[in-house]
Amino acid sequence: MTSHNEHETTAGAHAAHDISHDAGVFLRTLIALLILTVITVAAAGVHFQSSSTNVVIALTIATIKATLVALFFMHLAHDKPVNGIIAAGGFIFLGLFLLFVFLDVGSRVSLLPENMPAMAQPTPTPTTLNPLLTPPPRFPAQTTPAGEGERK
Repeated sequence: MTSHNEHETTAGAHAAHDISHDAGVFLRTLIALLILTVITVAAAGVHFQSSSTNVVIALTIATIKATLVALFFMHLAHDKPVNGIIAAGGFIFLGLFLLFVFLDVGSRVSLLPENMPAMAQPTPTPTTLNPLLTPPPRFPAQTTPAGEGERK
């Protein structure tokens, strides 16, 4: 004979089991995450007027993706409300910490180190979209040895 408490526990586990195995929710979440990933990659290729705009766009998309993962894959949408409040509090504190970093970086006069002259820094051009594909800048101390230059 089962007690009343065992019946409630079994019914609650069965309801959670039905919610967690809804393949349609997982499929829609997966499609949304893939679309947001494509948007993130496309936004990374576009250079807006300020570099902080790229960061804000990337963080916004990442926050939306993290929210989707937390709601559906971590089952916060169907869990106790206090768990959702704790997760939202984490996002709020992360946003505050990032805001403080942005305020600090925005208040700096020069982002160059003191021991590096300004002329040694390469000037960015619109054609250098990917810094990994551009050759490193040549400094005055670096010269090409005779015979290793371009061959005709």
